[in-house]
Amino acid sequence: MADSKEKLFSDFPSVSTEQWMEKVTADLKGADYEKKLVWKTNEGFKVKPFYRMEDLEGLNTTDALPGEFPYLRGTKKNNNWLVRQEICAKCPKEANAKALDILMKGVDSLSFHVRTEELTADYVATLLEGIEAPAVELNFTTCQGQVIDLAELLVAYFREKEYDVKELQGSINFDPYNKMLLTGKEKGDIVQTAKTLIEITQALPFYRVLNVNAVTLNNAGAYISQELGYALAWGNEYLSALTELGVPAALVAKKIKFNFGISSNYFLEIAKFRAARLLWANIVASYNPECLRDCDNQGPDGDCRCAAKMKIHAETSSFNLTLFDAHVNLLRTQTEAMSGALAGVDSLTVTPFDKVYQTPDEFSERLARNQQLLLKEESHFDKVVDPAAGSYYIENLTVSIANQAWEIFLGAEDAGGFYVSLRNGSVQKAINESGKARHDAVARRREILLGTNQYPNFTETSAGKKPADGCCCGCGEADEKDVDTLNMARAASEFEALRLQTEASGKRPKAFMLTIGNLAMRQARAQFSCNFLACAGYEVIDNLGFETVEAGVEAAMAAGADIVVLCSSDDEYAEYAVPALKAVNGRAMFIVAGAPANMDELKAAGIENFINVRSNVLETLKQYNAQLLK
Repeated sequence: MADSKEKLFSDFPSVSTEQWMEKVTADLKGADYEKKLVWKTNEGFKVKPFYRMEDLEGLNTTDALPGEFPYLRGTKKNNNWLVRQEICAKCPKEANAKALDILMKGVDSLSFHVRTEELTADYVATLLEGIEAPAVELNFTTCQGQVIDLAELLVAYFREKEYDVKELQGSINFDPYNKMLLTGKEKGDIVQTAKTLIEITQALPFYRVLNVNAVTLNNAGAYISQELGYALAWGNEYLSALTELGVPAALVAKKIKFNFGISSNYFLEIAKFRAARLLWANIVASYNPECLRDCDNQGPDGDCRCAAKMKIHAETSSFNLTLFDAHVNLLRTQTEAMSGALAGVDSLTVTPFDKVYQTPDEFSERLARNQQLLLKEESHFDKVVDPAAGSYYIENLTVSIANQAWEIFLGAEDAGGFYVSLRNGSVQKAINESGKARHDAVARRREILLGTNQYPNFTETSAGKKPADGCCCGCGEADEKDVDTLNMARAASEFEALRLQTEASGKRPKAFMLTIGNLAMRQARAQFSCNFLACAGYEVIDNLGFETVEAGVEAAMAAGADIVVLCSSDDEYAEYAVPALKAVNGRAMFIVAGAPANMDELKAAGIENFINVRSNVLETLKQYNAQLLK
């Protein structure tokens, strides 16, 4: 049996693309193929409903190998990634105790957010006491004005410990451009500070100190191609500015770390990271980086190919996290973590599900760690390098995203570079416009957030929860801004504000479903209306049906209804809608579920409120709140 070869597909006749298209066209029954089946992404390119072998023709992506330039399939020949957890180091002793604890629970990358008030050698020694630095990646974030002091203290500490510096991995999060995006403030000489940091940390060859925090763009609602395109321009800003000062290109490139977000667009996110490595490798190669040591990873002209490796840390998105039905956040972050892991990131942070409304507790942090450990220990995602390779769909997505991102990168470069684009506000404008478009899509349910704008938990209350805010290191938005800032509002923020407004009023409106007529239509529209109105925190009362609208209205009044929703079929609204309005007689808000053909006639008869799939859910509920919560 071991030598036998089963026939799997050879017994079946091959089917050409033309034959598939003939079948698809027949099944569409005259409907437009482009409108029905071709998806135009937010990034601006089209995605076909199916891909075949011939769609790989002309793509060079399938020629790439893991660990080899241009690193499309990964910068290493395995898929091991580091499990990172964030620690707010308000008290160095407490932060140290927490670090030692979680290092025993599967974490192998620590990210300390360091307070600057007591940044001394003793502070660093206390923070790192008992932590074997060569065995764990150590990452540090502090206020941008203190990064040089922090770098000097770390170098001194590691020297005192007599560690082999070639075994030390980590980063210092110097990113003044990110500070400009968040606070609108520019401080100090960015390029000189970056140069000094590189000089100080030459003693730590594998420490990255120039950061590209594109995760900020992701959390502001940027589209995938925007996040990648601006990230490339961001990284190139460091390269261009520092090489002009005489710093070797290879040295600069090896000090840059990219921190990306991961949105819920599963396949596009996998493609994004593959495209990112490819494009960055080519950008670095254009500087002809000279190899600074004897290495066998050199290009045909002796250029350093190691410098072209993109170091990627990824974080699950905060943009789509929700306060209500918060455990759904676990589903979002899990699929996002899967995208990052399959795409071959170097390290990964899963955002705890409760971060929206509180400082994550021990329980939520344990769940976040275990989400990654499940992918490693049970799903074995770390055992296969780039499993997406050769996928007709993902290879095409990779090229499409790369093309779109490259156009954005070139646009920023043509405008004078990333720094100039920040100063003139073009980056902020583009991202804020995308964020606004996505907020509008959420308001209209074109982008779904389960538990918030679709299928809310009817009985859930906030229980005192409110959106959390603030920075661990104490940084805040500047009073006076040098540049425009990003709007960092989460996608669910306006729905949450609406629902919290309902709770704060002390009055929870009751919405009564007056179901009558066609059984299938009345049930479907009642379910739709319950979900629609519960998004504002209203109490919804569904029913099995009534013989007359008068009986339904009287039942609604007996239940103390503030809203009566007529649920029936379009044809039957001509019979039921006006009598139902008259029976309500102003005692409650009257709503018709659907968009019947005779809507204009019903409006002329005095019916003002209709809810249907084309409604702007958020704006409609805001109007209802204004009337009902007086």
